[in-house]
Amino acid sequence: MSAEPLLLALHSSSDTLAVGLQPLGTLAVPSVACFPLGRRLSNDLFPCLEQLLPAERWRQLGRLVVATGPGGFTGTRLTVVLARTLAQQLAIPLHGFSSPLLIARRLALGGGPLAGVPRFWLAQELPRRGTVAGAYGPRPEALGGLAELEAPRLFRTPQPWQPASAGEPWRPAVVDPEADTAELLALGQAAAAAQLPGPWAPVLPLYPTSPVEGL
Repeated sequence: MSAEPLLLALHSSSDTLAVGLQPLGTLAVPSVACFPLGRRLSNDLFPCLEQLLPAERWRQLGRLVVATGPGGFTGTRLTVVLARTLAQQLAIPLHGFSSPLLIARRLALGGGPLAGVPRFWLAQELPRRGTVAGAYGPRPEALGGLAELEAPRLFRTPQPWQPASAGEPWRPAVVDPEADTAELLALGQAAAAAQLPGPWAPVLPLYPTSPVEGL
């Protein structure tokens, strides 16, 4: 790649780490690499990133985007911390987006199965804990044209977000690391085009459930 500023995307809301790279302000086909690391992410995060972008080129970054979860506690935390640190040290914008928002974009934009649906839910069942669900829908004023109408949160009662009670469609929140990282890059390009500032401090992991619950 040339010396033009780059957009870096990090996504670890599943057992697979995905790293995406694309020149800022272009329609060039992005480079996306996926690494099924599982619990090895804490040891292999930096080597995987350097496969796509060696450390000596990190100063070429002009903007960062990261998936904030929900996901595994360690994986999500590590990639968000890495993104925050890079943004702080390089003094470049950082934007965080929930992984269900990226899934919603896949389903509702570009002729997806939920295209034209004004409001729908994405849900992930957690054994013995309940269901994490959030609502989404197209909004012209939202970055990228689709908004998170209700942030993902834990429901303990029997699935109140389902059509039987809300009259709105829903789909399981299933991560596609490569495709969702492409959506992450698209949002980063939209943020750059809109000249959004992207302060790193507000970008935090999304934890709908509490690790200290029940203590």
